[in-house]
Amino acid sequence: MADSPQAGEGEETPKVVVHPVVFGVSACLIVAVSAFGALVPTFAAEVFSAIQGWIVHTFGWFYMLCIAVFLLFVLYLAFSRFGAVRLGPDDSEPEYSRLSWFAMLFSAGIGIGLLFFGVAEPLLHFAAPPAEGIDGQTPEAARFAMNATFLHWGVHGWAVYALIGLALAYFAYRHHLPLTLRSALYPLLGERIHGPIGNAVDIAAVIGTVFGVATSLGLGVLQVNAGLNYLFGVPEVAWVQVSLRLSELNMVLAVALLMVVFALGPTVFLLSAFLQNVGVYASELVALTFRQFAYQPNEWLGGWTLFYWAWWMAWAPFVGMFIARISRGRTIREFVVGVLLAPSLFIFFWMTVFGDSAIHAVLVEAQDGVLVLAQNNMPLALFGLLERLPFGFFLSVLSLILIVTFFVTSSDSGSLVVDMLASGGVENPPVWQRIFWALTQGLIAAVLLLAGGLGALQTAALTSGLPLAVVLLAVGFGLYTALSREAQAQARYEGPPLPVATVAVDWRRASRSPYGGSLPPGYGLPGL
Repeated sequence: MADSPQAGEGEETPKVVVHPVVFGVSACLIVAVSAFGALVPTFAAEVFSAIQGWIVHTFGWFYMLCIAVFLLFVLYLAFSRFGAVRLGPDDSEPEYSRLSWFAMLFSAGIGIGLLFFGVAEPLLHFAAPPAEGIDGQTPEAARFAMNATFLHWGVHGWAVYALIGLALAYFAYRHHLPLTLRSALYPLLGERIHGPIGNAVDIAAVIGTVFGVATSLGLGVLQVNAGLNYLFGVPEVAWVQVSLRLSELNMVLAVALLMVVFALGPTVFLLSAFLQNVGVYASELVALTFRQFAYQPNEWLGGWTLFYWAWWMAWAPFVGMFIARISRGRTIREFVVGVLLAPSLFIFFWMTVFGDSAIHAVLVEAQDGVLVLAQNNMPLALFGLLERLPFGFFLSVLSLILIVTFFVTSSDSGSLVVDMLASGGVENPPVWQRIFWALTQGLIAAVLLLAGGLGALQTAALTSGLPLAVVLLAVGFGLYTALSREAQAQARYEGPPLPVATVAVDWRRASRSPYGGSLPPGYGLPGL
């Protein structure tokens, strides 16, 4: 993850604090789950499986609806009258050039998931598509596979990140509220955000982030261990998986791996497939958004689409906070368009290069070795593809290093975000607390691996994403309320331009203007 932007000149350095309720309750709940999984792993695996089945059956529709609402909402904000609002004072300028900002958005979208699922997911959809009337390992199955993969990694997930990032940036940089989710509820709750409701919101964010990051760490460990076993014969057992932890590099390795595979693979086919994949995805976006398989129930929806929607929500506080911190000074319209399109297009190209290279091997070259690997051991799919290319062993070793770098980066950055959430939104949280959260994320990942592997990781994401879905709906409503009141206040005011650009906004005193200026009696944001 890129370095965090520095505080602007003249801003006070936040004091280092620990929020006892948010930290204490979150830590206790997470430790309790860890102890349960560690002490009775077999029974825990059964419980996790039952929970996953119940959530998919009972709340699957809710996840699908929430994702659709989030995407429509951020698009509305971008292309409505609110699109010109800046995430900061009216005269503020972005801290980073557009090129640097895009690069940092790419870094937020690249991670363990792309390496774990980049080959395996398209292949598995291609081999056994759930859609009625489509046979496996056919051109129609290939089209379905890439469309489903684009759905899971495209604009829907980034809309979740955009919503959180917008809310955090708007309330923090335009109205100087703490950089936590509870701030988005200030237009609805006022000072009560500092009470039990606000605490509950931040606790949900902490728990969701911890389990979301732990899911990624678990996937990374599974793939590193599988790769070491495939390349060097290192045993693929739990104690090896639990002990993996090294230092970080950066996303240059990811781009290098991508371009090498693109150059060594069926390049012309990949270019053609990329254009077709994007076109099919765009043309079927509405149908994909609401595809429930209501008349054809299957386990595919819960194991794939709903898992992804919950995982995106669990990661939203983490990635959303990073995006917010690099986006000060940008307009809402620029923010939404950039966050939705820039990372999505890069991910689409990544999935095409890796996924369609594997599909090409099976469909065109009639070599199904990589498919057999994916079906028998999903984490091995990437190495099966790389093995077919020139310098395959070298590329496999490079991919192992890359997985480890993302593993460490996710853990380090995730622990920082959780630390900030558990410290009331300050940017300099206690170091000891950050270490605690880093260790906790590793512990959760280890426990989930011991108590069910991939299935337990999916359950963790599904379960932690459910309360966050409710929180995100409230965050969106709070953001819309604040933007509407600001627009109404601007429309009523007939004096000189409001001094948003030069003074801090204090919403914690209802008697003052939300813009910090001296305005006529009765002017301001109602109820704040």
